[in-house]
Amino acid sequence: MLPRGRPRALGAALLLLLLLVVGFFLFGRDPEYGLGTTATLDGDPYGSRNRSTSSLQLLLPPKCEVMLHVAIVCAGYNSSREIITLMKSVLFYRKNPLHLHLITDAVARNILETLFRTWMVPAVVVSFYDAEELKPLVSWIPNKHYSGLYGLMKLVLPSVLPLSLARVIVLDTDVTFSSDIMELWALFGHFSDKQVVGLVENQSDWYLGNLWKNHRPWPALGRGFNTGVILLWLDRLQQIGWEQMWKLTAKRELLTLTATSLADQDIFNAVIKEHPELVHPLPCVWNVQLSDHTLAERCYLEAADLKVIHWNSPKKLRVKNKHAEFFRDLHLTFLGFDGKLLCRELFGCPNQFPPGVEQLQQALAQLDEEEPCFEFRQQQLTVHRVHITFLSHQPPPPRPHDVTLVAQLSMDRLQMLEALCRHWRGPMSLALYLTDAEAQQFLRFVETSPVLSARKDVAYHVVYRDGPLYPVNQLRNVALAQALTPYVFLSDIDFLPAYSLYDYLSFPNSKAELLTLLDAGSLHTFRYHEWPQGHASTDYTRWREAQAPYRVQWSADYEPYVVVPRDCPRYDPRFVGFGWNKVAHIIELDAQEYEFLVLPEAFSIHLPHAPSLDISRFRSSPTYRDCLQALKEEFHQDLSRRYGSAALKYLTALQQSRSRA
Repeated sequence: MLPRGRPRALGAALLLLLLLVVGFFLFGRDPEYGLGTTATLDGDPYGSRNRSTSSLQLLLPPKCEVMLHVAIVCAGYNSSREIITLMKSVLFYRKNPLHLHLITDAVARNILETLFRTWMVPAVVVSFYDAEELKPLVSWIPNKHYSGLYGLMKLVLPSVLPLSLARVIVLDTDVTFSSDIMELWALFGHFSDKQVVGLVENQSDWYLGNLWKNHRPWPALGRGFNTGVILLWLDRLQQIGWEQMWKLTAKRELLTLTATSLADQDIFNAVIKEHPELVHPLPCVWNVQLSDHTLAERCYLEAADLKVIHWNSPKKLRVKNKHAEFFRDLHLTFLGFDGKLLCRELFGCPNQFPPGVEQLQQALAQLDEEEPCFEFRQQQLTVHRVHITFLSHQPPPPRPHDVTLVAQLSMDRLQMLEALCRHWRGPMSLALYLTDAEAQQFLRFVETSPVLSARKDVAYHVVYRDGPLYPVNQLRNVALAQALTPYVFLSDIDFLPAYSLYDYLSFPNSKAELLTLLDAGSLHTFRYHEWPQGHASTDYTRWREAQAPYRVQWSADYEPYVVVPRDCPRYDPRFVGFGWNKVAHIIELDAQEYEFLVLPEAFSIHLPHAPSLDISRFRSSPTYRDCLQALKEEFHQDLSRRYGSAALKYLTALQQSRSRA
């Protein structure tokens, strides 16, 4: 096929009947959201390294007047999920503004920028630092720890974080708070003038060197200290020449020890062994270390109020600690906790909203709750929290005509994923509308499915549930924006592409077999008895005999499934729930002069399923249908403003449709 102004592209079988839509005008992605890379300390009376820090009174200021600074190294997909659970626990208890300093690789930054931008938590500032730039600073250190180079990056934080920053709490991603982080920050007030780092004693025998024969740990003071939770007094570290100190110590020890086993922790402990006056021991409750070989029990049997739980093992929540079930329940509480509930204001703290939130609140406040279409208006203004690439993902290698299947689903369609993965062997970008708890169920579902766990080219993007209506087009836009191939197949989760067989389903191998099933009445064209106009323009009669692609014209209410360039127009997010969500998108394609070509060998087959709640409401509620009609009219008004007289045919078609109804 030779579309106007485009090279020959795509001949794969896709839909009954699938259209290849090619256009002239490019509609780019939303601009990438960037956060600042330097800290802002406005309102922090003791944030500057140039200020005096000897007064305990300054370290216990009134609520809201101090922004607490937290640094975290986070790389990859799994750590990006862990940091969210950590932040939920911190936000649940906190009463102060927070400034997060995140040292990330490209994967984690892409995920977390989107997440925090859409989460919109008041009184939280996020700064990102490129971990790639830090790798040369630590790559000379041989390291056996599973965290790799990222496990060494806490050593260089004093030289990486802004000079205006005096103190910072440093956390591993696998910790869970059960107390206000301000209490931990206040422990800076107990430091002596010479102490620069606060740590909890190590709760295993690792540094005693008696775990097995020929065990040679790095030197440590007694049991040593664990670096899962650190208080760093940054300006003092600069004053004592911390960078030169830890490098000299590491180089000396590496003359006899071939590598670090516990990454930065080994080097911190070697420095403290040589300079014990630098460490301020923290109470054990601020880093209760759970692993297979731990003495953490001594801490929680003696202390009634534990502050931080640390899953200090490569196995994380699967540790063999005999009390692990109790701590696991605490962790799981935050894992499934609704993140929207953490978007509450800090009472009495001014100027705490992220950019755009106040305008959004004003727009929501102007809505009339008594207006019949209030739910539709409210849903259109809702900003959903988005976690892109929720699971590990391996993007496909670049190919000039590769196609990504784009679709969306909710929890009640989850069982269709395995069938889809069997039929579509290419890359996919899927948006899932889930609660926090459902996201964890989905994670377990994928991990235990041989079909889904084997597919690394499927990118799953979780859009967290918020509101009464299904934001179908917002979900499609999330999935579409994350597609990485030149073309996208815009499908729905309940359609199986004709690419391979599903073992126990009678599915045609070819067009000829499909036609036989159609003639026998085993299959029929999609929604021919309910919504014939939805696919009438495809001209099924012509398709039966077609040997080459053929053009068709747009008609009212046309909603074919299409393959388009990745930079196609986005879906109109005003359409939520059921009705006209795809129709509006096809109109936009036609308005931008995309051509519609039917592929003669392409088809998909719809999987029957129970109707969704929104379909049931559409069928039973005249108010629902009236609201949808109002949205259609507003859409056409916007078309007229954008395309002028060229949009007249769409308005005429709408009016004719209303008169027929």
